[in-house]
Amino acid sequence: MAVLPPTLRDLPLNALRAFEAAARQGGFVPASVELGVTPGAVTAHVKTLEAALGARLFDRTARGVVLTATGRSALPALTAAFDQMANAARDLRGAASPRVVHIATLPAIAQLWLSQRMPALRGLLPDMSISITAMERPPNLKRAAYDLCLFFGGSDGDVVAKDDLFPVCAPALARRIKAPEDLAQVPCLSDSVWDQDWACWLHAVGAGVAVKGPVFSLYALAVEEAASGAGVLIGHAPLVARHLADGRLVRPFAEHITFARDLRLWSARPLRRGSAADLVARYLRAQANAA
Repeated sequence: MAVLPPTLRDLPLNALRAFEAAARQGGFVPASVELGVTPGAVTAHVKTLEAALGARLFDRTARGVVLTATGRSALPALTAAFDQMANAARDLRGAASPRVVHIATLPAIAQLWLSQRMPALRGLLPDMSISITAMERPPNLKRAAYDLCLFFGGSDGDVVAKDDLFPVCAPALARRIKAPEDLAQVPCLSDSVWDQDWACWLHAVGAGVAVKGPVFSLYALAVEEAASGAGVLIGHAPLVARHLADGRLVRPFAEHITFARDLRLWSARPLRRGSAADLVARYLRAQANAA
């Protein structure tokens, strides 16, 4: 009677994924953000994997977790495997839904730049479905299910607009300020993420003046407040172009600065020519300087 070899029990895929993310990110908390679960769930998955292996993958310290030699040796192959799996899943999704495009972008870009171009884009590509997800940081496109990313900064992809910075305000308020020093007498609006905008512009133009005013967590709201006369805001050229074009905002001073954090569009891999994502990307590049 033939004796079959013992069956190898598969290691739990979710536990392997949690370990790989935690090992690559250097901790359970950043891994939980990437995977969209709680840090406790990542911890539980790693413990399950360690129990199944009968070996520690992390040493727990007062400062966090540190990979063991076993964990370090396994990480490169697991990372390559999950990257390859993500690529296969992206190809499968593209074949199953060839007319669907998923874009990840900054909330302000979605509200003030991308939304202006969506009607024309839908008119040109009526059989496509375009979804937009707003997030504060670019996702890891090796793992995330997005076709295109549109963010300020970095070195990936194509520059679609320069990030020139300059003060903007409603026309009535502009008539009250003649020089940068006058900014001390009016509210100066700020964005909580781009909280250094005023300091950068004032330093660049050599204005030794202290400014103060409300702080907003949504740049689009700060733009609307500036347009309604609530104060002066540092405008990011791609995001205030339409407000300037229709006269709701004006530039009280000519001085501006150009940041190195251009508005960039990129994808995980080279786009197949003629694919839905390729057509959307080409349109957005062509429309980059439109108001």
